[in-house]
Amino acid sequence: MYDPTVARLTYRALLGRRRALILFVLPAVLVVISVAIRLLVGADDAVATEVLGGFALATMVPLIGVIAGTGAIGPEIDDGAIVYLLAKPLKRPTIILTKLTVAIAVTMVFSAVPMLVAGWILNGNSQQIAVAYTVAAVAASIAYSAVFLLLGTVSRHAVVLGLVYALIWEALFGSLVPGARTLSVQQWALALAEKTAPGANIASDVGLPTAVVLLAVVTVAGTWYAGRKLRTLTLAGEE
Repeated sequence: MYDPTVARLTYRALLGRRRALILFVLPAVLVVISVAIRLLVGADDAVATEVLGGFALATMVPLIGVIAGTGAIGPEIDDGAIVYLLAKPLKRPTIILTKLTVAIAVTMVFSAVPMLVAGWILNGNSQQIAVAYTVAAVAASIAYSAVFLLLGTVSRHAVVLGLVYALIWEALFGSLVPGARTLSVQQWALALAEKTAPGANIASDVGLPTAVVLLAVVTVAGTWYAGRKLRTLTLAGEE
């Protein structure tokens, strides 16, 4: 269910000059902020939690997910290049799963790895805070990639819709509105961080079992529907 050729083309599309620049900016900002805070404030668990949770997990991870998830397939659909890929003797689930794998890998590299580095800079992984948020970033990367890959298959405005979700729902409503928190990938990932670092001041509005189930459901459902949509596009082209 993985095709190296599709993977190579997807990596090339995602890591092209323009997208690669955008992907590097947010992690670089996180690391620079972390270094500045460490120099000015010193090691502080509360500050580390605020930076890693309030900026990195709430804003950086979903934005990188938007770039990687929608960029894995959306541009090919928009410019019609997907027709050449669909003409190959490849199963549609293989195409989707390969692109999802690439999107997850890119999202993890540009979000989970900088998260760990920033956490160590901020407080040396005191109370397992750096590891906890890294675990959350890994889980969120998987779910976001599936959600935004799905958006890339169903809408020509996937990037706009993804940015609305990432910046308004996740970063704003997901952090401030109690009812919206239960439907937030960020909160589901935070449940894993809370479990990983029980002594730290990390709290999620969603229990761990519920969070794990919801992360799995969103990932599986998003991947399945993206494959179904791709199959529909094939049928439309053949007709």
